[in-house]
Amino acid sequence: MMLRVSSAILTRLHREADAAHPQECCGIMLGEGDRVTALWPARNVHAAPATHFEIDPQALVDAHRNARQGGPQVIGYYHSHPVGQPAPSATDSAMAAGDGMVWAIVGAGRVAFWRDGGAGFEALPYLVCDS
Repeated sequence: MMLRVSSAILTRLHREADAAHPQECCGIMLGEGDRVTALWPARNVHAAPATHFEIDPQALVDAHRNARQGGPQVIGYYHSHPVGQPAPSATDSAMAAGDGMVWAIVGAGRVAFWRDGGAGFEALPYLVCDS
């Protein structure tokens, strides 16, 4: 699968990571099929937000409720690594549900996308698609 994402979404991911630094930003990715169409920023409620993230549960409830009411679907999650690479950490792997959701990780000035599969994370190629 090739994920499609706009340059505006990529810019927003970078801006959210920059604004949250030195803490991790986090949120929910919305879209349809293989296309990311929107971001739903969330508060990082983890007790150690400089090195971990936990999406505010109310944001998850609200995003899923919005999807059930006809809004874009929840297709994944995003967070930043303020001092790391845009790759899943050991903590990310331990938190992962193996549910096939897409994860975006911002780090070292880059964004990388990953699929949370049953056998762990797999790199997910993406195409910048602005039309």
